[in-house]
Amino acid sequence: MTAGCPLCDGDGGALVWRGARLRVIRADEAGFPAFYRVVWNAHAPELSDLSAAERIECLDAVVAVEEALRAHLRPAKINLAALGNVVPHLHWHVIARFGWDSHFPSPVWAAAQRPRDAALEEAVRARLPELEQVLAARLAAAEAAGGDNRVS
Repeated sequence: MTAGCPLCDGDGGALVWRGARLRVIRADEAGFPAFYRVVWNAHAPELSDLSAAERIECLDAVVAVEEALRAHLRPAKINLAALGNVVPHLHWHVIARFGWDSHFPSPVWAAAQRPRDAALEEAVRARLPELEQVLAARLAAAEAAGGDNRVS
């Protein structure tokens, strides 16, 4: 843990699942209800700071979140990002994107292309509890088995 690091000091969002080495959180990002992060629990700035097995575990979790979003929400696209410029603690953004979202097809950090649609955002938000329950169960089972994180 590194003092002053927001991802060492707290979960970084609404905790969906926590395992021994990583966690999945839902971020509170206005306009993007299905914005998740896979966060490595120990402070590590870069993916290359992890062992080969840890990198596989981390990326398998990213794929598990992506697959859960695709299966439950049917978005137009999934955006993946691991920037770490502002928070140099290894974390992956996994974001479901929809043709109607305020920024699509631009990145979520770009200027809005259209006004937000609160009703459509709320419809997505209403589907997240089931998605998160399935995802958490899959990640827990995969961690217990030391195996595959894929969501069916």
